[in-house]
Amino acid sequence: MRTGRPLIAAAFAVAVSGLWAVPAVASPGGLEVYPVTAAPGSTVTVDTTACGAHGTAAGDAGAVGAGPFTLAPDTDDAAGPADSVGRFTVPVSAQPGTYEIVARCSGGTRVTGDLIVSLTEPGAPGAQMPKGHVETGVGGALGPDPVQTAAGVAALAVAAAGGTWLLHRRARGDGI
Repeated sequence: MRTGRPLIAAAFAVAVSGLWAVPAVASPGGLEVYPVTAAPGSTVTVDTTACGAHGTAAGDAGAVGAGPFTLAPDTDDAAGPADSVGRFTVPVSAQPGTYEIVARCSGGTRVTGDLIVSLTEPGAPGAQMPKGHVETGVGGALGPDPVQTAAGVAALAVAAAGGTWLLHRRARGDGI
């Protein structure tokens, strides 16, 4: 029985799977936070469909220091889903980090969402987006050079094939 090819294919798939990772998407009925990344002093809007039509909720942004706020039915979204919407202001004293924002519907349902506080909002005047490579000392297998990337993938494939061949020899009793 030939096991080398399936094992090589599996090793290759594991090695390159991180290249196409898809970001997680919020589940329906959760608490949507907009913008997800906000600077201290900016206004944040949250909404949820978890409270149902004409639902209200008590919001809590105490983790970031903003305290309680109210979510009320969205009157501007008559054709869409029944949203409950609320707003709060990120305190100017808020430190950078990720904070959990909570809302409890009048019916008892609890929903959460994350707010990322950054010193500058992406796209804001004066905000600088990172450019170039990070010098970590680990190497640059996923750098801008496609030849180096292909060589790294090929090296992983060769290593997987060699390991599979050695395991196959040991299983047959040929020794190493």
